[in-house]
Amino acid sequence: MTTLVFGHKAPDTDSTGAPLIWAWYLSEVHGEPAEARLLGQPNTEAAFVAERWGFELPALLDDVEDGQPVVVVDTNNPAELPANINGADIRAIIDHHKLTGGIETTTPLDVTIRPLACTVTVMWQMMGDSAATMPDAYKGVALSCILSDTLEFRSPTTTETDKALAVKLAGDLGVSIPDYAAEMFAAKSDVSAFSDAELLRMDSKEYSTDGTSFRVSVLETTSPATVLDRKDSLMRAMSDVAAEDGVDQVLLFVVDILKEEATLLVPNDLTRRVAEKSFGATVNGDSVVLPGIMSRKKQIIPALTV
Repeated sequence: MTTLVFGHKAPDTDSTGAPLIWAWYLSEVHGEPAEARLLGQPNTEAAFVAERWGFELPALLDDVEDGQPVVVVDTNNPAELPANINGADIRAIIDHHKLTGGIETTTPLDVTIRPLACTVTVMWQMMGDSAATMPDAYKGVALSCILSDTLEFRSPTTTETDKALAVKLAGDLGVSIPDYAAEMFAAKSDVSAFSDAELLRMDSKEYSTDGTSFRVSVLETTSPATVLDRKDSLMRAMSDVAAEDGVDQVLLFVVDILKEEATLLVPNDLTRRVAEKSFGATVNGDSVVLPGIMSRKKQIIPALTV
């Protein structure tokens, strides 16, 4: 039976590319039939990367059947996975996020979670010598995932292991990291085709603290004005998205990749209190700039308090 490999809902570049790479590894190196899947429409950067390296985007997957063999990558959070994930035959979890808990299996499985910036870096380590046999198109996807997750090494999640692998891959491919990263970030910054609700869900994770639940949305861009020009309509959309998704509040952080700072939209007193208590910010108006804030995983989620 074919193993399905997928990442989290609202897939970014890592959650789009990592399934492609691990499905290749299982199929071509281990001889185990495997296919990549997506749990939602990928963001514009992920779509650009797939096209740049000659891949069709993986098919969408709504849910998994009982007993379906799967490998979960780039998450271990059941809230980000198909509803019937605990009914699937989970063969492995490969991730670089904190352990969430809640996944249950009927048999033992292989779990690898390492404190690296990118899931693909974890996979490269796990593949050993087989990684060198990866076709150039997959190496291009791997490079893209690392540059995306590290924001071209600007993110505090970046490790020397991630950076060294990216430099090696770029050398193998004859790619200029600054030039290619600029292309990727330009693609990520083009959000004109998306509705406000789609933007709020595009790169987001659910998180609860102090009895309050949030959808924590991050938009990484080299053109923050493109998003912030829609500030009023985005804030109006927050209440509808929160109600539809069953959370108390949507938090939107617009990350300026070049200035290395985030702007948090502040539509109400709850968000103002979060900004002040979590980041020590002084809020005057309906937004606040948070210098140095780049990473949801390392700087935003751990700091959130109400």
